Amino acid sequence: MRRKNTGFTLIELLVVIAIIAVLIALLLPAVQSAREAARRAQCTNNLKQIALATHNYISQNNCLPLQCTYPAGSIQSWGWSYGWALALSPNLEQGTIFNNFNFAAGLFGNAAGNTFQRGNDTLIAIQLSVLICPSDGTRTRPQAPWGVTNYVGNQGGPGVITPFTGTIVPMSWAGLDPSWGDFQNFGPIGVENIRDGTSNTGLFSERLIGIAGNPTVLRSSIDFKRAIYNSPVPAAWHSGAQGAQQFVQGCLAMPGTTASIQSYGSGCYWLTGYPWHIVINEYLHSGPPNTAACQNNPDHFGTWLTFVGPTGSAPPTSNHPGGVNMALADGSVKFIKDSIGLQTWWALGTRAAGEVLSSDTY
Repeated sequence: MRRKNTGFTLIELLVVIAIIAVLIALLLPAVQSAREAARRAQCTNNLKQIALATHNYISQNNCLPLQCTYPAGSIQSWGWSYGWALALSPNLEQGTIFNNFNFAAGLFGNAAGNTFQRGNDTLIAIQLSVLICPSDGTRTRPQAPWGVTNYVGNQGGPGVITPFTGTIVPMSWAGLDPSWGDFQNFGPIGVENIRDGTSNTGLFSERLIGIAGNPTVLRSSIDFKRAIYNSPVPAAWHSGAQGAQQFVQGCLAMPGTTASIQSYGSGCYWLTGYPWHIVINEYLHSGPPNTAACQNNPDHFGTWLTFVGPTGSAPPTSNHPGGVNMALADGSVKFIKDSIGLQTWWALGTRAAGEVLSSDTY
């Protein structure tokens, strides 16, 4: 009696393999989406902690933290001084870092007479997890051993209209030409200065970290959001809304063959800042989220400035699909879409320009 063959035929095996392949193809995007949702939730939580730390800082000091402490804190470091992240560190459960920081020593070191002083080498290498967005996707420090930050403070709306109109602003700029004006916009500022309403004013957002080695990055590259470009349409200081509009449109319209002027600076130092170096620990409400950072050559330091000056465009950037997370001055965290209207985006950047915003516009 012939034994019945109970195995699978070749066709049946191929059908099963095809079904499994289809199921994997359907499930993989869902798994990736779930992972990104978890990363975005962690990023939101980080910004929430920074916003809460800011409000604790306000209750202790009656003002918001400064973008940097120049010129008072610029000892031995070519003008670089201690930034908002160090000021907030005690309220981010990092009191040990703050207590061990040597404020009498420089961060980089530079010649002063016959001395060469540099301090805090151990602390500069510490990386705070609360300053890292897990969606960034890079583990390389652009300026090793310096720890980095994905989170940046709001320095204000388009600087060619009026600079330093945000919430995390410098203390002063020694040597600022009085004819430029804008002295009233420097810090320290308090919550009472946010007359547009804390729920309608940006506090912190996020930016992708720069690239180690400072390679040239074309505008068409996937890494363009980490780099800085010269805008093909510069705008004069105090050129108003029309100048700001032309500058932003020129930056948005750069051809894909445009080469970067710098690619390492974004977020590369978490401890320090400089009033004219926006991309280190600040962002600007000029170009909309997830667009290219552009240097504005009529800035008062000309073409040598490659960290984006106050009249340039240094928008928040992220790898979250469709937008960026932003902490508002009331402590809430919102997801701001890339498609936000330009006027609404500008209004979110200013603390006291008198704009009226509805929450359904962003």
